[in-house]
Amino acid sequence: MAEQTVHIGGKQFVVACQPGEEQYLLAAARALDTEAQALLEQVGRLPEARMLLMAGLMLADRLTGLEEQLRLARNELSALKARPAPAPERVEVPVIPAEVADGMAEIAARAEALADHLEERRRT
Repeated sequence: MAEQTVHIGGKQFVVACQPGEEQYLLAAARALDTEAQALLEQVGRLPEARMLLMAGLMLADRLTGLEEQLRLARNELSALKARPAPAPERVEVPVIPAEVADGMAEIAARAEALADHLEERRRT
């Protein structure tokens, strides 16, 4: 087992954990320390056991709230997945009238002819 030293509420603790889980332990200790520091700022000096208990309860309260939000989000997601897919929307694309297409083709042909003429004049 690996041992890590953590600091919570200004106190130092040596805690054992499985190899490879050190980062998780340190992250959890930081969360607990954040709560303990908030308690110490509000209340002042507390006995170690009471500080750890209160900080743990504050974290548990936050966790409970997050679990409830997760449960509601999962229920909403399930409800959305259970709904039938909306009917496909009909999209109408306007058709270009043939006379407009013919006119554009004529303009393109004239532009190409003009470009050819200019190219021919440039060569001479």
